[in-house]
Amino acid sequence: MNAITRTAAGREAGRTATPQVRVWDPLVRLFHWSLAACILGAFLVEEGDTAHRFLGYTALGLVAFRLLWGVVGSRHARFGDFVRGPRAVIAYLRERLSGRSQRRLGHNPAGAVMVLLLLAGVVAVGLTGWMQTLDAFWGAEWLEDVHEALAYGLLAFVGMHVLAAIVESVHYRENLVAAMFHGRKRALEGAEVAPGQGLPGEPRP
Repeated sequence: MNAITRTAAGREAGRTATPQVRVWDPLVRLFHWSLAACILGAFLVEEGDTAHRFLGYTALGLVAFRLLWGVVGSRHARFGDFVRGPRAVIAYLRERLSGRSQRRLGHNPAGAVMVLLLLAGVVAVGLTGWMQTLDAFWGAEWLEDVHEALAYGLLAFVGMHVLAAIVESVHYRENLVAAMFHGRKRALEGAEVAPGQGLPGEPRP
């Protein structure tokens, strides 16, 4: 194959390649990695230290923002875009186990459950941590035990979340971790790219 043929083939491949669309807005991505940093940092510093409390309160603030953004944010950030009922979650899991699941731009129904569990876990850990600063619960060992158990439970959910992201990336042949950095994902096959959703420099349909 000569240079001209290779160039023509490359152009043809570029025209037939599946376009990418913006899915995760900057605030969603900033929230995701900021919360991850807070959770990791809280585990690395001594419990009760000022830094530990600061990270915990910051995590609670981030969750509060995410709850608000889940109502008024961009399309795929809204809970209404991905949160489904138990039947939808069970149906998705069955399709996934049978290899018939369809790729989604936003979170799939099972992923939505994990998102809610992680948010609830952060709130539970943060709330029990804050309660330990109150006079009514000062020195309560049972509360310290609950806080620690919830923290390790949250860590387990984080591990499951990371593992699921890796498995889904391999299954759908798409780097979901990278997508949470740059915000773009491969468009669904047969779907048109809406104006403003393509990559910079791409012609708008």
